[in-house]
Amino acid sequence: MIAIIAEKPSLARNIVEGIGKMTKKNGYYENSEYIVTYAFGHLFSLCDVEDYTGESSEKRRWNMNSLPCYPETFKFKLKNQSDGSADEGVKKQFGVISAILNRDDVTAIVNAGDSDREGEIIIRLCIENALKTPKKLLRLWLPDQTPQTVAKALAEMKEEKFYDDLANEGFSRTYIDWLYGVNLTRFASLKSGTLLRVGRVIVPIVKAVYDRDREIENFKPEIYYALVSDAETNGEKVELVSKYKFSKNEKRKAEICCERMNALKAIVTDKKAKKEVVSAGKLYSLTKLQNYLGKKYKTPMETSLAVAQKLYERGFISYPRTNSEYLATNEKDKFKTIISNVKNLGYNVEFKDKKNIFDDSKIEAHSALTPTYKIPSKGELSEEESLVYSAILRRFTAVFCAEDCIAERSELTISLGGKEDYVIKGSSILQPGWTKYDGGDKKDKLLPKLEKGDEVNVNFKPLEKQTTPPKHYTIETLNNYLKNPFKDDKSSDENDDEEYKAIFKGLELGTEATRTGIIDNAKKSNYISLKKDVYYIENGGRFLIEQLSDMHISMDKYKTSQLGQALKKVYRGEISVNDCVDMAKTEISEVFDRDKADGNGFFGDIIGKCPKCGKNVIRGRYGYNCEDRENCDFKINLNILGCPITKKQAEKVIISGETDKLKFTSKSGKQFDAALKLSKEYKLEFKF
Repeated sequence: MIAIIAEKPSLARNIVEGIGKMTKKNGYYENSEYIVTYAFGHLFSLCDVEDYTGESSEKRRWNMNSLPCYPETFKFKLKNQSDGSADEGVKKQFGVISAILNRDDVTAIVNAGDSDREGEIIIRLCIENALKTPKKLLRLWLPDQTPQTVAKALAEMKEEKFYDDLANEGFSRTYIDWLYGVNLTRFASLKSGTLLRVGRVIVPIVKAVYDRDREIENFKPEIYYALVSDAETNGEKVELVSKYKFSKNEKRKAEICCERMNALKAIVTDKKAKKEVVSAGKLYSLTKLQNYLGKKYKTPMETSLAVAQKLYERGFISYPRTNSEYLATNEKDKFKTIISNVKNLGYNVEFKDKKNIFDDSKIEAHSALTPTYKIPSKGELSEEESLVYSAILRRFTAVFCAEDCIAERSELTISLGGKEDYVIKGSSILQPGWTKYDGGDKKDKLLPKLEKGDEVNVNFKPLEKQTTPPKHYTIETLNNYLKNPFKDDKSSDENDDEEYKAIFKGLELGTEATRTGIIDNAKKSNYISLKKDVYYIENGGRFLIEQLSDMHISMDKYKTSQLGQALKKVYRGEISVNDCVDMAKTEISEVFDRDKADGNGFFGDIIGKCPKCGKNVIRGRYGYNCEDRENCDFKINLNILGCPITKKQAEKVIISGETDKLKFTSKSGKQFDAALKLSKEYKLEFKF
């Protein structure tokens, strides 16, 4: 008897459909060969700090005495409800799993978690905590959940040990996220006096939005003059824009330049056109699907992922959390069948064995998002599901369209007195091909009706323009940034080799599986907001980033990518789980050590006696304040002109009336050195 543990009840039902003829029992299905049971996603969670320290669960209040917390061995416990009470449903189902795994007639156990590192460890934890005596362990790897795929995958199962590296990566991520999240969240919250969620991925995401919004806020537009001609030739306006630009104070120079240019003859020196086959876009990864839906329909990332997950669980699409836009070469026969099914729907498609479609070097774990053997019938999908499924199907049919898209690319070169050349480009679709299914909104761009040797009228004049600020992040641009935060925004996507190298090296911030949830948490925490498809920083996000800066806690893209690369090294077997954990411990310890050396104290700390009234000075959220706020206005801000005021320096003000020399930055951006001293009115002033 083989026992299969699915990650969710929906997957269990799909596996049962693939096996056929099974009897439903209480928490599982059974026939003469198989038992199929299930988890509810995560049944286990890592223990809390208090579980290691032995503190009473009734008196759990965060304090610095237990930090930093580095468990010798990470321990898991059955997942509780959100209020901390036992989850009876989880408890009951784990009891069912445990009883099944330890049955005498069960000789082999199958891990049927989702086909990623998260799914791998979800089921491993169930097995490790339930199994009393060793048994044969196998892995069921499902790229989709159709009965055909289930039946095929059951016949091709590998031993669980072949997925040990994937499990090690999953446990490493779980451990380091716990170390960062628990230690730095508690540290920052105790320092600031308010809850600050600090995580390996959430902070650089919020910081990216914060930095971009700050750039926009601080942007000062500059006036300049562009030289533009829009004179008519043969009844058509021909717009020419010169490469020359002039500053705000150079208007007269710009006018003189225009006069000289208008005195020259503009002649068409070259005209060429060529027909070419235009390739369809690549198949969708999750990111590219979310980008498309966000841009076109303003669909939030969490919505598009949730809908895609439903479609996957219903067997209509392949595994959604994929980072690839390519297909695996060993799936060619499968896609021949799927293409045949799609063709029967009336689409003009054919199988294509091309490198820009099938490429194992561009696949880490899963192929691109595609339809499966299972085609939804009319009315079977909701409106949201239809929108997502249609997008995936359209892109699939475009890639495998039997008819080429043929376009004419045209180019017109106009020379102005031999001094400057202007190139005008045009394009038109001659044969629609795949654009009938995807991208049909592309419009022709026609050239002016001019021939080689024609003279073109010009009327260059200075046109006042101003520089524009950077744009706010959108769903598409933030997603692209997170996928490769070190990529130049302006670089071309034509060759994606570098992009996939970045993904496989671990340079991305988060993963396809985690980013959506983390961004959603950032919104729920009032760190960022999404309006239509544009992200904005919120007050909570400003406070988070500025507080972490004052605390010298660096969780930027460099730090997060460094940890991401370490996780990939674990996956490749180059370093151990312990190596990855030790790396995180070192980084976290630096925060605590630095604070001990010269920190700004913790919320509620007594710093000393107020020099004005003699009562206690208390470390508050924004500074060091006299406890008698109603009658005494003595205070020292935590940050003065870009300089964090440490506890040590605040104590010096209180005791001696003066700090050491510190480095400040004026509002104009100039740095200067000065001490802070108390005036006779007990106000701070600079001493140079």
